[in-house]
Amino acid sequence: MGNGTSATKVALPIDTPFKLPSPLPSLPQGEGFGNGIVNLGSGLQVCQVVSLNKIWATNEGGPDNLGATFFEPSQMPQGFSMLGCYSQPNNKMLHGWVLAGKDETGEALTKPVDYTLVWSSESLQIKQEGAGYIWLPTPLDGYKALGCVVTTSPEKPSLEKVRCVRSDLTDDCQIDKWIWGQGKESDPNGFNVFSLRPSNRGTQAMGVSVGTFVAQNTTSASISLACLKNIESNLSCMPTLDQVQAIFQAYSPRIYFHPDEEYLPSSTRWYFTNGALLYKKDEESKPVPIEPTGSNLPQGGSNDGSYWLDLPVEEAARERVKGGDLQDCQVYLHIKPMLGATFTDIVAWLFYPFNGPGRAKVELITVPLGKTGQHVGDWEHVTLRISNFNGQLCGLYLSAHSGGTWYDASELEFQDGNKAVVYSSLNGHAMYAKPGLVLQGTGNIGIRNDTAKSNKFIDAGARFSVVSAEYMGSSVVEPPWLNYLRKWGPNITYDLAEEAETVEKLLPGKLKSAFDKLVKSLPKEIFGEEGPTGPKLKRNWTGDEV
Repeated sequence: MGNGTSATKVALPIDTPFKLPSPLPSLPQGEGFGNGIVNLGSGLQVCQVVSLNKIWATNEGGPDNLGATFFEPSQMPQGFSMLGCYSQPNNKMLHGWVLAGKDETGEALTKPVDYTLVWSSESLQIKQEGAGYIWLPTPLDGYKALGCVVTTSPEKPSLEKVRCVRSDLTDDCQIDKWIWGQGKESDPNGFNVFSLRPSNRGTQAMGVSVGTFVAQNTTSASISLACLKNIESNLSCMPTLDQVQAIFQAYSPRIYFHPDEEYLPSSTRWYFTNGALLYKKDEESKPVPIEPTGSNLPQGGSNDGSYWLDLPVEEAARERVKGGDLQDCQVYLHIKPMLGATFTDIVAWLFYPFNGPGRAKVELITVPLGKTGQHVGDWEHVTLRISNFNGQLCGLYLSAHSGGTWYDASELEFQDGNKAVVYSSLNGHAMYAKPGLVLQGTGNIGIRNDTAKSNKFIDAGARFSVVSAEYMGSSVVEPPWLNYLRKWGPNITYDLAEEAETVEKLLPGKLKSAFDKLVKSLPKEIFGEEGPTGPKLKRNWTGDEV
């Protein structure tokens, strides 16, 4: 996947921490959310340290060949100890954190017994600020190390520098994002630095990210570090309903639609009351109108093909409903604990009555793809990841087709304070953080995803409702349509060769073979209409975003 423009990246001011444009307003009172400290059980408390001291930096290698910088936490609250250092690439502003721990029992934390030198830049001919040394703490039996220590001296760090954690308070972790290396991220044998995340993530998983990194000489090596674990599944630091509503009002994204977008979102109520129909297998001639809340939709069960929804039968009504209604659009929120309830994910769902057809870019020519890519019903989402320590927006996940991308808050555009700007692609409604063209394909041939600002936009905080928050119990009642687990549109299959031939007729001879190659590389399901399932059957409903 690539975009239509390219530019030389320059190092950003890594010594200047990123800050959100506006301070978070005062929140309603709650139990533990935003109080700065989370109790993980067995006397282990943790805090999120965002004040970081620079230790060492290299100015080449890593993402965009701009190097990386290594930090240690500073200004820790009294009684808290460092668990490891933090690092990030130099192609973005400083925006990070690392956890520090406090032992209330005298058994949860302990000093390491030694250190092993993992790597040194001493002999390397690279652009660097002095020599850097990365050390791995050696834990006492029954304890695990959570992070490395970085120094500018070949002498081992003090054993007082860092703490290891009792093994039963830890969980397995895995490589997350590439921070630095002399070669490419894909080089399995080069020295690389990666951030870490819990291996098992989801609403029921209790692994806690520490914010540290792993440094190793091969990507296939087993990870010598662990993450933390909320062993008592303590959810007291999750926000209340009032707090969620206040947080979303503060951070709700502004979503821009392309100037040429014809297929806009609506509320489910608008869709149902404007003629959407429920179909049942073997009774296709007797579709049923849908109640405003979806109360007559089949509840539970599985996506077995027995039921599906469709647009109104009458052609004029069908075309009108396809266009949605931006003025009546509603954003539906799913609130869930993540990373051991140290973060809250606010998943904002948008419903579109219709997903429009795709367009291809073949060198300098843009060609419409006929019916290819279109289908009735479309669910897209934006996920806001909020720190339960301080209520800060840490990042945004934007869904795009069957996947999506995480963006750090420092990489986002903001308007009207802390409202991140999101761009919805023409017809397909994939979400992106920047305007322009994103091409699904290789070179100058692929499926177009065009985004741009226009006067068609929504402030997601203007019309929203919390439709699910399992941890809140009876405080949130799920609407009936949410538990409709079948398709939101019919299945219609097209003739692949016929669709491709129609488009190829528009192309000059030398581009026909290039387009044919693109068609053969596309998933077969794109050549047909298949209505999506609703939010509850998406993998991120109980799991983490990819």
